[in-house]
Amino acid sequence: MRRSLALALGALALGLLGGCAPPPDTTSILLRGNGPEPDSLDPQKARSVEAHVVLRDLYECLTSLGKDAGTVPGVAESWEATADGLTYTFHLRDNARWSNGDSVTGEDFVFALRRLVDPATASQYAQLIDVVEHAPEIVTGRAAPETLGVSAPDVHTVVVRLSSPAPYLPGLLSFPSTCPVHRPTLQKEGARFTRPEVSVSNGAFRLTEWVPGSHISVVRNPAYWNDAATRLEGVKYLQIADESAEFTRYRAGDLHTTAVVPRGQFDVIRKDYAADLHVAPQLSTYYYGFALDRPPFKDVPGLRRALSLVIDRERLAESVLRVGELPAYGWVPPGVHEYTSQAFGYAGRPMAERIEEARRLYAAAGYSAAKPLRFELRYNSGEVHSRLAVAIASMWKQALGAEAQLTAVEFRSLMADVDARNVEMFRLSWSGDYNDAYTFLQYLKSDFGINLPRYANPAYDALLARAAGTADTAERRRLLETAERMMLADTPLLPLYFYVNKHLVSPRVTGWYDNVMNVVYSKDLALRD
Repeated sequence: MRRSLALALGALALGLLGGCAPPPDTTSILLRGNGPEPDSLDPQKARSVEAHVVLRDLYECLTSLGKDAGTVPGVAESWEATADGLTYTFHLRDNARWSNGDSVTGEDFVFALRRLVDPATASQYAQLIDVVEHAPEIVTGRAAPETLGVSAPDVHTVVVRLSSPAPYLPGLLSFPSTCPVHRPTLQKEGARFTRPEVSVSNGAFRLTEWVPGSHISVVRNPAYWNDAATRLEGVKYLQIADESAEFTRYRAGDLHTTAVVPRGQFDVIRKDYAADLHVAPQLSTYYYGFALDRPPFKDVPGLRRALSLVIDRERLAESVLRVGELPAYGWVPPGVHEYTSQAFGYAGRPMAERIEEARRLYAAAGYSAAKPLRFELRYNSGEVHSRLAVAIASMWKQALGAEAQLTAVEFRSLMADVDARNVEMFRLSWSGDYNDAYTFLQYLKSDFGINLPRYANPAYDALLARAAGTADTAERRRLLETAERMMLADTPLLPLYFYVNKHLVSPRVTGWYDNVMNVVYSKDLALRD
């Protein structure tokens, strides 16, 4: 998501040049394809993968991700936990600076984490840190943000107190929603603090330009504590929603890296651009979501299951996707640390048996050839989305007689429609925010801000709460796996496939790496002459 996202229209309103510094050396500007337009560059409000790519370059959190997606120091150069796993102490670098030269302090992180859970912020990632003491009460307005279990005993220390053990906490605190914001700028500028002419950040780069529908530009931040290791003078993120158009730009030399690779041209790319092609596993799931708070899918799990049963995911992977994606019969991708991915009970059954069961469920829901199910599937424009939608709609029609109206819109319009509940079924994806099953299962908690299907099952929520409250690794795993099976039985969404990372990387780029989180910091890259 990974991920799915609402609009922050104020941030998109203007793209303005900032400052009067001389322009950077364009021979050292990385031209990075970055998919659809980011929704926001406010760390606590951004939801999209595209926004987080930029934010990871502009800001640095307490921790970062290493090249293998393991947790490594960020602004915090070290940390330790108490024996009971309930208190973490992070020690900040004394040379961490904001781009205007101000010191980065413990209070900056305390402020940002409180801001994340403050209902006034309306962050849809507020529940990301629900394991922190008092976070759930603050998010629901039952406690003040100042009661959050975070403190700064001194300028170089941050203490985080948890309501239950969370060994994944250091990795979670690398996620952009937990990054600090420059308090004086936010207090002076309000929502304008993300605009290029006033933005102050603490990462390897600083924002200079945002032209909506075109690109975002950043330049090297000389105040960054590790600026000596940065080898680029800047990055230009080109926002190109259509993957075929992005490939065309890459072939023309307008891009050094792509966000994706067009499946329809994958055979040609594999033949002609083999040295540039990077394909690797990724912790992301592509799905169709039901709007569970409105007809025709509200309170009819049998109907939802019927639609899922007749989707031939293997055929989609082999004939439509064709670049190594795995058919998804569960929600949590394979490869998650200390977890076994679960699956629908019908996975592996012959298709004829599945269709027979689906037809019984379809009829039980009140539908027939004389009274077919009719609904709209809305998805964002793009070659692969259209091809998948056509193929799946054909499967529904052939097996059940169900009629899906296919509507392709721009990604921003799709997200606005989902948020406004003007959809019946929608296409989205979810990417792990850290390498733990909880980041996927939390998505469907009834009170999670980005639970876009609006799934609500008290028993499921209770299992997640019990998992969050246990320090026993085996018991935690058992509870999470049970929760996933329970959710799949309810069928609140249709997992279709598990992603692989797919990028084209120019031979001019050095330092590129692949990992399951699909996180590559621009500060690690360089350009050959």
